[in-house]
Amino acid sequence: MKTLLSFFLLVFYVLPPTRVFAAEKFTVELEMKNGDLIPRMLKVPSRTIIRIKITNTGTEPSEFESVQLRKEKVLAPGASSVLVIAPLKPGTYTFFDDFHLSFPKGEITAIE
Repeated sequence: MKTLLSFFLLVFYVLPPTRVFAAEKFTVELEMKNGDLIPRMLKVPSRTIIRIKITNTGTEPSEFESVQLRKEKVLAPGASSVLVIAPLKPGTYTFFDDFHLSFPKGEITAIE
């Protein structure tokens, strides 16, 4: 038993660290202000976990929604939150403020 434990400890300390436990994330920021999406177009790398830091700077509630990505997040005025999206294939994905449907939609473009 001691030999086996010693072997595992030796392997653990000798081998170089790997990225097995933490995948890299790409972070973008999005401001939602009474229906306006700032910026309206987000460019992200494909095949990478995406973090969107959303801040509602408006005086009304906002809801980030993307049917294609199956994501939604409701934010009270002045609130911030983070939305994590699985790695995307190259392409364009739309999102919108579900509480302000008369405003233009935004786009997330995943590029290689």
